Amino acid sequence: QVQLVESGGGLVQAGGSLRLSCAASERAFSSYAMGWFRQAPGKEEREFVGAIAGSGGSAYYADSVKGRFTISRDNAKNTLYLQMNSLKPEDTAVYYCAADLFYTSSYPSNYDYWGQGTQVTVSS
Repeated sequence: QVQLVESGGGLVQAGGSLRLSCAASERAFSSYAMGWFRQAPGKEEREFVGAIAGSGGSAYYADSVKGRFTISRDNAKNTLYLQMNSLKPEDTAVYYCAADLFYTSSYPSNYDYWGQGTQVTVSS
């Protein structure tokens, strides 16, 4: 059982930056592919933000965040990051990290473990 805890959310003005963290309990953290998702107010589905393989390397992103958001991980610290720059009001959402033992995916159903989420609010 992998436990994930997100942190770093908050209120920021449009154009600002935030860095989210996702701390994992699993010592074999590097074995897990990780993803970031978000759920906007009033929406039922979680939207894919980006994902990164267990070994790190190149991440891939949703078109809506490409060029503004960067995913990274520090396997020595069992931590995943999401650096968010040039934030827009439409980025307002609860952000979740998720883990899968095998491979990255843009589909929430492919991930086995989820954090509780952290709220990001971008004011205009």
